[in-house]
Amino acid sequence: MKAGFSLPQIGPQATPENLIRVAQRAEELGYHSLWVLERLLWPLNPREPYPASADGSLPEAYQTVFDPIETLTFVAAHTRKIRLGTSVLVLPYHTPIQLARRIATLDILSGGRVDLGVGAGWSSDEFEAAGTPFKQRGARSDEFLDAMIALWTKDPVSFDGRFYHIPPSKVGPKPLQKPHPPIYVAGFGEYAIQRAAKYGSGWNPAGVSDYNWLGQMISRLHQIGREMGRPQLDVVLRVFPVIFDQPRSGQQPQRQPMMGTLDDIRADAQKLAGIGVTELIYGPAEMGWTNSPSIDAAMKRMEELINLVD
Repeated sequence: MKAGFSLPQIGPQATPENLIRVAQRAEELGYHSLWVLERLLWPLNPREPYPASADGSLPEAYQTVFDPIETLTFVAAHTRKIRLGTSVLVLPYHTPIQLARRIATLDILSGGRVDLGVGAGWSSDEFEAAGTPFKQRGARSDEFLDAMIALWTKDPVSFDGRFYHIPPSKVGPKPLQKPHPPIYVAGFGEYAIQRAAKYGSGWNPAGVSDYNWLGQMISRLHQIGREMGRPQLDVVLRVFPVIFDQPRSGQQPQRQPMMGTLDDIRADAQKLAGIGVTELIYGPAEMGWTNSPSIDAAMKRMEELINLVD
């Protein structure tokens, strides 16, 4: 199983110096990849609860989020071989021709190191700000992927869909990776799994604590992939480990996945590998989810976590 690490692109830790420090050290340690997320805004009165927090509130760190593609372009210039991923870009916030050209440019400038994680989105506040209808975002995302893949693989290209139209044109640049960068599709429902099997190199879930459910979904992914003639699909899971230096009294019976000592986290990583996860993206509590601009604690965790996967 491969290991990836989250870049300091959110909150007080988001600085050029911290990005360089994390990226270069991750490459030295042998991490496979570095990852960024996308958030457009921090609504004062959100219409939907944030799905990753117990009370539905958005983390305050999301009040400042560096743009994902610009962040990866900056990091590409300060690294040589580590892969650069998005987990995730929300497709309907963009247009196919704009995003296809930006990703192709990043792929060329990085020497073919882009891994593209994408999703259909969940925040109607962000959809409103992006000027995109919230309804039919799944259908819009499917057509977006069709159009973007056409832009990457055809020359000249034209596209006439329900949501997107591209007149017959020469469109460059094309990605360095052929036929295009790997695509990993996020989401948790049947439609997301279908989308991942159809368009992607795999699935990109995040923050899953029910490993039995995750195993069932991975089995379903591979079943659909086989039916589509795509048996080799990866599972790139974003996790948010909370690490205790000492076991907590009475902790073990109630211990949540990816929460505990380093030995506990190692056991979780082994279990995840056993049910079919092929890469873990670590986003430890010390990276981003803090009011401190220091990344010293996150650097310590980065050095510890790389040793937990085989």
